[in-house]
Amino acid sequence: MTPLTRRQMAWRAAQDIADGAYVNLGIGLPTLVSDYLPAGREIVVHSENGILGMGPAPAKGEEDKDLINAGKGLTTLLPGGAFFHHNDAFVMIRGGHLDLSIMGAFEVSAAGDLANWTTDDPLFAPGVGGAMDLAVGAKEVRALMEHTTKDGAPRLRKSCAYPLTAPRCVKRVYTNLAVIDITADGCVVREMVEGLDLAALQKLTEPPLTLANDFSPLRAPNV
Repeated sequence: MTPLTRRQMAWRAAQDIADGAYVNLGIGLPTLVSDYLPAGREIVVHSENGILGMGPAPAKGEEDKDLINAGKGLTTLLPGGAFFHHNDAFVMIRGGHLDLSIMGAFEVSAAGDLANWTTDDPLFAPGVGGAMDLAVGAKEVRALMEHTTKDGAPRLRKSCAYPLTAPRCVKRVYTNLAVIDITADGCVVREMVEGLDLAALQKLTEPPLTLANDFSPLRAPNV
């Protein structure tokens, strides 16, 4: 069993974004999703620092230090893209104009609660920030995270131990081991990496898992 790399996780999440969607990509791992948007789909990426029509990371030698995403990483602007005030970016979020938000997470609960901030790690901002707006303002929220901590503890929990960003907002979770839907009937496994079965995945997951009727193997290219 070989877990997906971070870039493969981002690729997998990108494949599910619908044509015509307006989507925000959260700080950290989700920003990689913009590098793998499917060809032939018009997907408009929003960044809360004031960009609409954000593109992938720049090629080497084409970097513009003044063009950054919300995580301060270098980015690009697609034809037709626009810059605007930070306040206007949040008007779009709070006004319900985003179809999808893909966010990083420390933990997601069986009910779809999202926990993606902390005051205990100096590497992270000591507050919830704009994540709370995205978690309740987007029409759908999906989470992108490693399936377990570095110590092997589950990140998909019965209930979150970290402070919540928002309750009952996450509909789908992408990890390095599986794609899991959070439904009224529980956590449904849609895909798993090859070489892993439901019993082995369950040992790494707190809430009970069921297998989707249309379950398929989780495969990603070497990106």
